[in-house]
Amino acid sequence: MAAEFDERTWLAWLVKARIIIITFLLGIGLVIVRLTHTNIEQIQFVSVILLWYTLAVFFVVLQTILQDAKLQARIQILTDVALATALIYVTGGIDTSFNFLYPLVIIVASILLPRWWAYLTASLSFIGFGAVLELTYFGMVRSYSITRPDLKSLQAIIFINFFAYLAIAYLSSSLSQKLRQVDVELQDKSGALENLQVRHENIIHSMRGGLITTGLDNRIVLINAPGERLLERNGHEIQGARIDEIFLDRLPDVDSFAVTGEVRSVTPSGTEKTFGVTVSPLRQMDYTVSGYVYTFDDLTDMRRLEREVRMRDRLAAVGRMAAGIAHEIRNPLSSIAGSVQVLAGISSMNDEQRTLVDIVTRESERLNNIISDFLVYSRDKQMKMAPVDIVGLLEDTLTLLQNHPQQARPEDRVEIIRAFAVTRAISICDGDRMKQVFWNLAENALRAMAKGGGKLVVGLTDVGSEWRISFADTGTGIEQGRLEKIFEPFQPGFGVGTGLGLAIVYQILQAHGAKIAVASKPGHGAEFAVQIAKAARGMSRPDIDLAAVKAAVGGARG
Repeated sequence: MAAEFDERTWLAWLVKARIIIITFLLGIGLVIVRLTHTNIEQIQFVSVILLWYTLAVFFVVLQTILQDAKLQARIQILTDVALATALIYVTGGIDTSFNFLYPLVIIVASILLPRWWAYLTASLSFIGFGAVLELTYFGMVRSYSITRPDLKSLQAIIFINFFAYLAIAYLSSSLSQKLRQVDVELQDKSGALENLQVRHENIIHSMRGGLITTGLDNRIVLINAPGERLLERNGHEIQGARIDEIFLDRLPDVDSFAVTGEVRSVTPSGTEKTFGVTVSPLRQMDYTVSGYVYTFDDLTDMRRLEREVRMRDRLAAVGRMAAGIAHEIRNPLSSIAGSVQVLAGISSMNDEQRTLVDIVTRESERLNNIISDFLVYSRDKQMKMAPVDIVGLLEDTLTLLQNHPQQARPEDRVEIIRAFAVTRAISICDGDRMKQVFWNLAENALRAMAKGGGKLVVGLTDVGSEWRISFADTGTGIEQGRLEKIFEPFQPGFGVGTGLGLAIVYQILQAHGAKIAVASKPGHGAEFAVQIAKAARGMSRPDIDLAAVKAAVGGARG
């Protein structure tokens, strides 16, 4: 919609300007009365000024009450003409120094009202000025003037002022019309500029990725809403900060074209994220560089999925290799173990020989355990899926954990805290396999607190369509280098075991379509979190016989 001339804005300006002009007139009048020889009566002059002040205050109040700006403008113009005439009369008529008031009122009328009102105001000013001079000349009212011109001079003065008023009305109305047009065009341009600015801001804040602009000093000038969400920071807080203070890695060097790179950042909550960043120079219309534009996107999940895919490939390759090696080693190992047992029965061996035989027997058993774990890891997992209550599996696991040998040592005892948000959590899974998962995670947490004890918080929460089971300990934590390979085979962290426990956990969860994540800082403990799907509606009772259901479905199809 096209903009319109705002009369109320100009009217508000007129109300304020009127009070200033009246104050100025009061000062001038008092100076004239005191320092010059005139017939002006100070009481009458001050009375007119005070009346004008009163009306000015009334107009200020009227502006807040009356919404019709044109009516207010007409009332004020007519009032100003009348009071200007009164002031000219009491200050000497033809000798007055305040004849300039009429042109001011005419100019204001041409600004606030249509052109014909400017001519009407000029005519009323002519009538008022001529009436004052004619009435005082013929003695119909008291005269305060000193000069006594003849009739022709008086009439000449009146008509000269009349033509001057008309000229002022013409010029001021023409200029005010131009002013109105310029004001309307300026409002249109301002509105278009605001719309364009809002559109640009909407585009920037509607982007999928983050955007940061900086000056040549690399200090942040702007960050969009997605960027705030990705970095988990408030734009007002980081505005003015150097951009390299937000990212851990060095940002790509800016060339004449866009440059991409990958950097890490730590959010205020302590989460480390990986971002893909593109940097390009910010150019002005004259192609000079005034800053830099950084666009970035969160690659954390993508890199995690890539690591999981690589890990799955490695695990699959290790599994195939393990199956072949285990079968190849077990046969000669059985022969070795049997031969050693025969040698152990020789009574003529001395103590040193018997010690060596014991070492061979013990290492053969350890090697056999490793091969057994290999076979468990490499064999296809035949899952017996059924509705199972996760709460019951956790209770069984924690009951066994409370009777762990480590719990018998008071100095290493671990406090086990159950943080279950639900009393029943049904999922379709293999109960024995899931119990194995929970036991491995709980026992690893116990081992992490083997010296000095600590706390193990086992949580169970509802996260939409999944159950989240967490094992959070206060142990030694896991180094960043080991954290990325924690679920790969042969990653022992406590100096005991084969290093296949977490690899088997990962394999079991993958077979269930479940997910596992780990978060840790060295010296601050670790948290393993498992997410497994809930049972579908109608399958929430753990006593449902899946075989019977399948048979019934098969019979129905037949």
